[in-house]
Amino acid sequence: MGMGVKIREMMAQRAAQEIRSGMTVNLGIGIPSLVPNYLTASHVMFQAENGILGMGPSPVKGDEDENLCNAGGFPVTVNKGASYCDSATAFAMIRRGRIDITILGALEVSRKGDLANWIVPGKKVPGMGGAIELAQKAKKVIVLMSHTDKHGNPKIVEECQFPLTASSCVNMIITEMGVFHVVPTGIELSELFPPYSVKDVLEKTGCPLLTVPEIKTIKIDNKE
Repeated sequence: MGMGVKIREMMAQRAAQEIRSGMTVNLGIGIPSLVPNYLTASHVMFQAENGILGMGPSPVKGDEDENLCNAGGFPVTVNKGASYCDSATAFAMIRRGRIDITILGALEVSRKGDLANWIVPGKKVPGMGGAIELAQKAKKVIVLMSHTDKHGNPKIVEECQFPLTASSCVNMIITEMGVFHVVPTGIELSELFPPYSVKDVLEKTGCPLLTVPEIKTIKIDNKE
């Protein structure tokens, strides 16, 4: 079962809180593409592999520019100071380690922070895109994903069953249930989204979790 719009927006809003002023940030397709709509930091440059540095929020319906899209092919706006380059230069920024944060979707994340997000074996796939470089080279990797798949199976697991994008690369996971940090001893639950409890999260997670002493419940502003 898919997540409602409001839940997706809450997750994007929480991810936006990780972005500091002056950062260069790359966003994956899906929920991560909502993050610019909730940005509070200033002078943030959103980068896309198709060659944009300085993307803004999604355009208002009817104001789309047919020549301006992100790496997923969805319409975007640009902020003052934005620039364009070819894909080779965009990938050079990534491979050189110039991206402060990348925010990606995932099929699975393992207890060690391994990421699987590019293929379900046997299914048609458009390609892995920039995920491998981003996962390996970004200074911080944040995963935004549903806590379970459509069959109710956990997506935070002991070992990934799908082919890996990169190993030991994920720093933080945000699902509709809570916020998790990958630490040397495993995965730590630090925040909960209402109405979920620690017990709910443990039941839906495929590996043991560590918990911080004071798990806080996230309060998210409702932005219309």
